[in-house]
Parts: sequence; structure tokens; C-alpha cells
Amino acid sequence: MSARTSTAPLRTTAAADWRALGTSVRLVVTDPALLDSCNLLLARHLAEVDAACSRFRTDSELTALDASLGRPVTVSPLLAEALAVALRAAEATDGAVDPTVGSAMNAIGYDRDFTLVQEDDRPIRLTVKRAPGWRTIDLDRTTGTVTVPVGVRLDLGATAKAWAADKAATMLAQVAGCGVLVSLGGDTAVAGEPPAGGWNIRVQDVTGSVDEVPTHGTYATIGLRSGGLATSGTAARRWRRGGYELHHIVDPRTGLP
Repeated sequence: MSARTSTAPLRTTAAADWRALGTSVRLVVTDPALLDSCNLLLARHLAEVDAACSRFRTDSELTALDASLGRPVTVSPLLAEALAVALRAAEATDGAVDPTVGSAMNAIGYDRDFTLVQEDDRPIRLTVKRAPGWRTIDLDRTTGTVTVPVGVRLDLGATAKAWAADKAATMLAQVAGCGVLVSLGGDTAVAGEPPAGGWNIRVQDVTGSVDEVPTHGTYATIGLRSGGLATSGTAARRWRRGGYELHHIVDPRTGLP
């Protein structure tokens, strides 16, 4: 599913749309004069998140952990926080959301930015293989180190965008002193004083324009005044490989979509 933000007429808001972290970015502020400066700060924040947390960049901190050979590695405060969020989500969901599914994601073909994932008719062998499990990751926030066992690959995709949106919205609202909405794909966070009537978030099955109500598929509008809303679904991020229909939501118990 995807979250789309619609603004009612006569509200004094301004919005910017672009792409980062392999997904759509939407920034809305309640003071149009501050849109450009807030957008620059958001772009800087997301660039830092990408450099720390990307599974697809060879120069990211997260990718560097693949070569750690099970040794403790000192990581940046940003990556340590992102890992802490992922591990907290894993604990809260009893492992249903697990950051150790990186190898499983690669095995089904999601090993690069989704815009580069191609339909592929080559044979693929889908094997049930449980993810190593989040408890195998040792994060020491006191020393700023993380230990990842040999052969374990991390994927923070289930939590990093929501965390990044939340951090960005809070930071921008404090700096700008106005209401802010940040949406990264289907993960939306709001902070500061909302517009009159609150923020209206349209959640829908199909990806489409913010300004166009979908002509097919289900959708609903949800009002927010604080906090956030995270959605995910299988309608948009789907591909075929070796005759199999695949998507990006992997079950850690099987390693399969």
C-alpha cells in the first residue's frame, strides 16, 4: 500500500516531491516561505541516512559490516540508532520484522535499488531457509559497536524509512517552527502545529498521484494531528523471476515472500 497526502482547499501549505532512498519523498510545510530551506535540510538528512543504512551502496556503513568477519565494528551514531530501531521492532513483533533477512532478499532478486530490479526468466530455486534471527546481532550503544556474525546480511528496509521520516519531521518542525509532514514511500510522519483540520493521509492499494483519487483499488483517508502512519503492501514492489511472482515482504521464518 502507499500513503498519499492530500491537502484540502484554502489551506496554506506548500509541498515538494522528489526521490531518495529508492522511494518517493514528499515534504509538506504549513509555511510556504520555508519550503525550500526545509527541503534542503531534508535532502541532507536523507543523504546521511543513505550513506549509513543503504543495502545497495558499496560504500555504505551497512554494507561494510558484510566484511567484518564477526568482529565488533564501531559505527556512526546514526547507524547505531537505525540498528537499535530495527532490533526494537524485531523484539516487539517477536521476530516477524527481522533485520537479518538481507541474504533472503538478495536470493529472490531484490539485491539493488528497486528501479533496477528487472523481470528475469532465468530459473530460480526458492528454498525455505530461516533468517539467522535478530538475536544474533550484538549492538552495544555504550561503545557504539555492532557485531554481525559471519554470513549474516542486514536489511533495514522494514524500519529505516519510518525512522528517518520521524527524525526528519521532528527536526524540521523544531528548526522551522511550523507544521511539517515527511513521507518516504508509505511511511509518513508529522510534527509541529498541523493545518486546520489536521493532515489528511490517503492510503491506497495502487501507486498514483497525490491529487488524483484512484479509479480502482481500495483506499481510505486517515486524519493525523501528530505521530505518523506506516504502510506497506505487495501491489507496487512486485517482480517475476524464473516463473515466480515475487514481492519485497519476506517472512523471516522461511526466507520467502
